[in-house]
Amino acid sequence: MQRLCHNRLRKLFSMTLLAATSLWCAGCPRADQPVHDYPTHARVEYVNQCIANHGDSLSTLYQCSCAIDRMASRLSYDDFVEAGTFAKYASLPGEGGAIFRDSDQAKTLAKLYRELEAEAFGSCGLKK
Repeated sequence: MQRLCHNRLRKLFSMTLLAATSLWCAGCPRADQPVHDYPTHARVEYVNQCIANHGDSLSTLYQCSCAIDRMASRLSYDDFVEAGTFAKYASLPGEGGAIFRDSDQAKTLAKLYRELEAEAFGSCGLKK
């Protein structure tokens, strides 16, 4: 009998604790989570390349970080890599570059990447 009472009390206590925790956390401020979480190395590579293309200054660091955040809000990491690859290598000459520039998929993804990047640059104060 005593064991039954302890089990009921333990269950009641657990449910009360869970309810109190849920109510307490409902009022907690939460940081906005990015829509798509890119690996840190990918963000660093993008920001480093962006800084190299736009001048080495502290403000450029923040603007380039803003740009990759904007890109991450629109594209999943896999789509970012694929579209970025097509955009980067679309200017390769010859047969080697044909795969990056001639297919409909390549054209669409390269265009999407360039448009999103231009939009991100514009909203973050960078020029293309």
